[in-house]
Amino acid sequence: MRRPKPSTAPTPVVAVPDAVASAPGKKPTSADKPARGKKPATSKVQGKKPTGGQPLASGVNTQAKDGLHPRSRHHGQYDFARLIADSPALARFVITTKYGNPSIDFANPAAVKALNQALLRTHYGISDWDIPAGYLCPPIPGRADYLHHLADLLAEGNDGKTPRGPKISALDVGVGASAIYPLIGHREYGWHFVGTDCDADALASAQRIIKANHGLGDAITLRRQRSPQTLFAGVVQTDEHFDVSLCNPPFHASAAEAAAGSTRKWHHLGKHAAVRGGTPVLNFGGKDGELWCPGGEIGFITRMIGESRQTPGLCLWFTSLVSKESSVPMIVRALQAAHVRERRVIDLAHGQKRSRIVAWTFLDERQRRDWRGVRWQ
Repeated sequence: MRRPKPSTAPTPVVAVPDAVASAPGKKPTSADKPARGKKPATSKVQGKKPTGGQPLASGVNTQAKDGLHPRSRHHGQYDFARLIADSPALARFVITTKYGNPSIDFANPAAVKALNQALLRTHYGISDWDIPAGYLCPPIPGRADYLHHLADLLAEGNDGKTPRGPKISALDVGVGASAIYPLIGHREYGWHFVGTDCDADALASAQRIIKANHGLGDAITLRRQRSPQTLFAGVVQTDEHFDVSLCNPPFHASAAEAAAGSTRKWHHLGKHAAVRGGTPVLNFGGKDGELWCPGGEIGFITRMIGESRQTPGLCLWFTSLVSKESSVPMIVRALQAAHVRERRVIDLAHGQKRSRIVAWTFLDERQRRDWRGVRWQ
């Protein structure tokens, strides 16, 4: 179906971002990582910052006391007894913290992957999941939260009802070897996903996961992006449209910056950095293309904004994760220069980790209503 034609007249953006700063306090050790942070996730909507626990105009409450989305399956401590019952291989990685709680050593990449496998099996019915050595092993609760907030974004213009089912189409730019967003997004909401990536080996890994798990073959489509300089052109078909796009961009600007970031993470885990080939090894892994690109996340997202302006009706909402709070002002200026109709900055919290989603649309209210009427009915 064809999209409603976006208006070409620029209108002022309406949200003023104010990213949440990290909460001060004692840094956790690696074994204490499962404890959740207390800072709630908030959404900047039309210049107003919701007060604690207040629903947005759509009637969707996007806050929970531990920082994760209310629909998250990962509130509180991990239920290791349940996880081990479903995934016995996790047991050998479970330790007891000095507080007497079960946990894993989050500085051990094998333990992190085993935890991910157990979480995906228990909570999302993904029974066969693995990734090649060196690829990014994503933290499941944070990735799920991104999807829950996107569902809320789509619900705002749908009488507060979360749209579900295969009529909702999502574009994952940089699907990676793990295919984590399509896996969770389809299991949670039944959406159809198109995942793109420049890395042929990553796509092969993602395809293996899709084939190994029942019910995913018709729900997730993978495409190779052969031009590293473009994000949408070359992988999006003529007259193809998506209700939402999502992306976890590389946020470092150089290999040296990525290595320094790895060293800081090891320090936060209370460990000395493991080194391979003179480079600190990440507990969550990550290839160069997953961790850094020229210009870092500002350069990447600015390029995405520019491309989205060339195809303004490709997505109802374009979105991306933003790791660094300091990146937000420049990204907002790029959105202003692109004359988007509306923008949002949604703050996320997961333990000590703080990040945010930036979302923008080129469609006005009427065009968004028309879009939903044509595609979602």
